[in-house]
Amino acid sequence: MRFDAHLQQRLEQRMILAPRMIQAMEILQLPLQALQERIEQELIANPVLEIRADGGDEAGPGPGADEDEVSPDSPVAEPEQELVVRSSGSPDDFRRLSNLADRGGDFFDFEDDRPRRPRAADDVDPKAEAMQNAPDAGDTLQQHMLGQWRLEDVPPRILALGELVIRNLNDNGYVRVPLEDLGREADPPAALAEMEQALARVQRVGPPGVGARSVEECLLLQLAAVRDSGDRRTLPEDALEVRIIRRHLVDLSANRYPQMAKALGASMEEVKQAVERIRHLNPKPGAAINPRRTPPIVPDVRIVWDDEAGQYRVTIERGGAPELYISRAYRRLVKQRDVDRKTREFVANNIRLARWLMDAVEQRRDTLRRVVESIIKFQRPFFDEGPEHVRPLRMQVVADDVGLHVATISRAVADKYADTPRGIYALRDFFTGGTQAADGQEVSWDRVRVRLKALIDAEDKAAPLSDEQLVEMLKGEGLDLARRTVAKYREELNIPSSRRRRQY
Repeated sequence: MRFDAHLQQRLEQRMILAPRMIQAMEILQLPLQALQERIEQELIANPVLEIRADGGDEAGPGPGADEDEVSPDSPVAEPEQELVVRSSGSPDDFRRLSNLADRGGDFFDFEDDRPRRPRAADDVDPKAEAMQNAPDAGDTLQQHMLGQWRLEDVPPRILALGELVIRNLNDNGYVRVPLEDLGREADPPAALAEMEQALARVQRVGPPGVGARSVEECLLLQLAAVRDSGDRRTLPEDALEVRIIRRHLVDLSANRYPQMAKALGASMEEVKQAVERIRHLNPKPGAAINPRRTPPIVPDVRIVWDDEAGQYRVTIERGGAPELYISRAYRRLVKQRDVDRKTREFVANNIRLARWLMDAVEQRRDTLRRVVESIIKFQRPFFDEGPEHVRPLRMQVVADDVGLHVATISRAVADKYADTPRGIYALRDFFTGGTQAADGQEVSWDRVRVRLKALIDAEDKAAPLSDEQLVEMLKGEGLDLARRTVAKYREELNIPSSRRRRQY
C-alpha cells in the first residue's frame, strides 16, 4: 500500500447558486399566505424595511436600484466609540451625548420630515384585528370530557380512573389501550373490574359512542342511547339493528342485503329500514367535539373575463402581503460621515438584503403572471366551456412559451390556486397527461374522469355498471382504456365497486 500526495488538474462545469438566486427561488415557490408570513419575519429581522401606507408617497429605492449609493466605503468613517458617560465626566462624552438627539432622529424618525398624522379613534392595528377575528381553536375531546367528568358524582377512586380513561381517548373517541394496561398505570394499580366500572361511567358522560373499544361497541352504545324526555332506554337485544351490528357488519360493508335478510330471518324491506337507521349513527363520535378545520384556500391569482378587451385578465393577488420600501432615514444614515464604519456596514448590508427581498417579490409576481397567461392560452377551452374540456398540457410546453426553465414553472405553480370564472382550481390541475381518442384528438385524464363519473351517476342503481361495462361504453365514445385504468380512476373518485353501489 502506497500513500503519497500529488496535484491533479481537472476541468468541469458546476452551477453555483448565489444567495440572491436561492432567495428568489424560495419566494417564487411560496403561496400567498406563506409569503405574507415571510415578509412579516423580514420586517422584524431587517430594521430598514418599512410598510408603505395606503396612499403614501414614500420615495424609497425600488427593485433594481443602484446599490453603489449604499456602499459603506463611500463616506469617511470615524472610530467606533462607546456612548457612555463615565464618572470622571469627560467633556467629549457629554459632547457626544448632546449630539445623540441629532443623530438619533435619523434612526427613529421613519416618517422623515412629514407631519405625523395622529391616530384616529377608529384606527386599528391590522395584526390585532386579525387575531381578534381568528376562530377559536375550541376544546379538544379530552378537555371537553374532563370538564363534564369532574361534575359527576362518583367516588374519588372512580373519578381518578375515569380521568385516566379520558386522557387515553383518541381523536375519534375510542379507547385503543387495553383496560388491563390502563389499570397498571393507575396509582395504586386498578383491577380490571374497577377499570370497566370507570369506563362504563365515562361512556355515559360524553357524546353517545365515546369511550368505545371497537366500531361495534361504538354503534351499540349509540343505539342504546336513544333519548326520550331526558331518560335513556335501551333497545332490546333481539332488535334487528342490534343483530346486524353484532353479526353482520362485514356483510353490511359489502352491501350483501340478501344474505343478511336470509340469515336474520327478516324481509328485505325490514333489513333496508334497519340499515337506514344504522346509517344515521356516527362511527367517529369524538370528531364532532373538535372537528378538524380545513385551512382556507387563498387564491394567488384572479382570472376574470374582460368584455371590453374580449379576453381574460390576470390579476396577481396581494392578500395581506404589505407593500415594502426602504426607510429614507437609514438611506441618509449610511451616507453620514460621523457614523462609524461598523454601523454603516450593518445598515448597508440590511439595505442590500431588503432590495433582494423586494426584487424577489416583484419577480415572483411577474413570473406568476406570465405563467398564468400562458396557461390561459393553452387551456382556453377550459375557461370557455368548462372542466370537461381541459386539454393535456405539460410544463415543458409552458416553459418554452414563456422562456423559462421547467423547474421554474414547477415552483411557480406549487401550492397556488387561481380564482377563475369556473371556480377555484389549483394551478397544477391545468397540467395533466392524457390519451389519444379514436379520432386522433388528445384527451386529458381529467376529462376521462369527468366522463366516467357522469356514466356512473346516470346508471341504474338496481343494476350498476361493472368496470368491464364502463370500459365498453368509453370505448364506444372513442376512449380505449384498460379495465385496471377505469378501476384506478373510479377509486380516485371515491366511487365504490358495482356490488357496493347496488341498491335493493
